[in-house]
Amino acid sequence: MTERKMWVDAMMKIAMPVLEALSAGELREKMPVYARPAYFKKYDGGSDRANYTYLEALGRTVCGIAPWLSHTVEDAEEEAARVRCAELTREAIRFAVTPGSPDYMNFTFGGQPIVDAAFLAEGILRAPDELYHKLPPEVRRELILRMKETRTRKPYASNWLLFSAIIEAFIAFAGEPDWDPMRIDYALRQHMQWYLGDGFYGDGPEFHLDYYNSYVINPMLVDVINTVGDKYPDWESMRGTIIERAGRFASALESMIAPDGTYPVLGRSSSYRFGAFHALAAAALGGYLPKEISPSAVRCALGAVISRVMEADRMFDPDGWLTVGVYGYQPEIGEGYISTGSLYLCLTAFLPLGLPASDAFWTGPDEPWTQRRIWSGSLSAVTRH
Repeated sequence: MTERKMWVDAMMKIAMPVLEALSAGELREKMPVYARPAYFKKYDGGSDRANYTYLEALGRTVCGIAPWLSHTVEDAEEEAARVRCAELTREAIRFAVTPGSPDYMNFTFGGQPIVDAAFLAEGILRAPDELYHKLPPEVRRELILRMKETRTRKPYASNWLLFSAIIEAFIAFAGEPDWDPMRIDYALRQHMQWYLGDGFYGDGPEFHLDYYNSYVINPMLVDVINTVGDKYPDWESMRGTIIERAGRFASALESMIAPDGTYPVLGRSSSYRFGAFHALAAAALGGYLPKEISPSAVRCALGAVISRVMEADRMFDPDGWLTVGVYGYQPEIGEGYISTGSLYLCLTAFLPLGLPASDAFWTGPDEPWTQRRIWSGSLSAVTRH
């Protein structure tokens, strides 16, 4: 099995239950809601997560698989899988945004919809031809309306500002004349003020020791600025800084991967598993890894993390749905806002599948990553400044 096929197979194992159920209008029927206080039980009134978990599953799945969907691939078997997944994803979006469908999703109740509408918007912006232009006109219209409905949700003064920003960037991308530059401008300027150094931003005015700089902040800043940065000169002037910082943060993430593919489990939302490396995967996809970080080493490091996490027992329930945990089933790790749909942010680790198989990321010889070089005693270990 080639390394790329291992990545594709792992991604498909995670994503297909969501895509197959939702593309048939059966996600609400088939996906269990694993959440506090009743783990491994269907929603029974003991948690409010059923109000949000379905849009979480869609938005986070699309956010991760979109780059792979966006380009024809050379391998015939992989291309057939890509085409099928793209078709399923478009159908999934149709069911999610069409009023009256069995899987019509919540974009207006509670605070959470702004989060996962944002991940959905980010995914569509990563594969606009497959996931927007190929939608039927009536579905595009409903999608835009659902995105606009989230404007009634008030973001917190934290990474949540970027959720409003990327939804608005999507609305601008869709050609809507009423897109709101202020929602984008405020998010960008606040994050410029919250920058702390070494690629890290405060999550709001304070630093948080967790992976939200990877789950959300650096990748979403890059995607916002790449989508609408050319709208205003002062936004365009931020582009180089945002991308340079995102590359610097990717370097820090790469150095967190231990020789055996484990990594420090820190802070909130650890059950997103290897979604902790969203920003590293995004930097590999976008071509803004720092020059001292080899794409081949990143491939090997991310592959080691994916393999290590996927080997754990009970990562999936008997029907193939993700369970709460980092290494297998560890429900005590999940915060109260975590439910089944939340867990699919792990798919963002697979962003480099959007690079062609001929790219140096895939064709370069295996290379040890930073911690493997250091702990093997190699003299080639890189000192970071």
